[in-house]
Amino acid sequence: MLRNKTLAFRSFLLLFILLVLLSVKGFAQKAVIIENFDNLKSWEPVTFPLIEKHTEYHIQKEGDGHILVARSNGSASGIRYKDEFNVYTSPVVRWRWKVDNVYAGGNLNEKSGNDFPIRVYVMFKYDPEKATFAEKNIYGLTRAVFGKYPPHSSLNYIWANKPCIQFICSSPYTDRSKLIILRSGETEVGKWLEEEVNIIDDYKKAFGTLPPAMASISIMNDSDNTGESSVSYLDYIQVLKK
Repeated sequence: MLRNKTLAFRSFLLLFILLVLLSVKGFAQKAVIIENFDNLKSWEPVTFPLIEKHTEYHIQKEGDGHILVARSNGSASGIRYKDEFNVYTSPVVRWRWKVDNVYAGGNLNEKSGNDFPIRVYVMFKYDPEKATFAEKNIYGLTRAVFGKYPPHSSLNYIWANKPCIQFICSSPYTDRSKLIILRSGETEVGKWLEEEVNIIDDYKKAFGTLPPAMASISIMNDSDNTGESSVSYLDYIQVLKK
């Protein structure tokens, strides 16, 4: 009797392990980017002309894993995931973030206040073969000055300092960059929060058209305009297939 119970338990345990492994394998096939921030080997810095003070990014141990820490003090720079992805086959982005404060002087409609303690932004690749004549001139000039093409457009998922009537706003720097407010204010400061977005749906809402096919993911904590400081955190970020 005891032997039968032991065999039954072992069979159940093996079945459970098999189901877990199949689930993990299925998730791995669904995701094109799985970043748990064990290190920053897959990321490269994103800096901006005339901004000399850069935000600090480092990995910190948290429980059994690691998190990304972004520390800004009157500074601005970001980090970009090196691998691009096709938004039409992988339109879903998921992450978990937290901030320790929001900027008192923040104002997403003005350059003087266009700072956020954390933003996850999707940069869409410029394709010269699909550009208009005017776009080719503008992007060609930018490439001649800076050595590479700027993004065609971008979606910035932000944590604003206060609520806004509009869910989506244009950046005060360029209407090719849209600010999408996911969180705002101090109510949820210090809390880990899960986010999930569909970038094709959001692009159509923001620009009224379909996005370019190729894109990349970047992260930024900036405070160069307000001169304030903050620390923000990311637990993971994932880009998922349909």
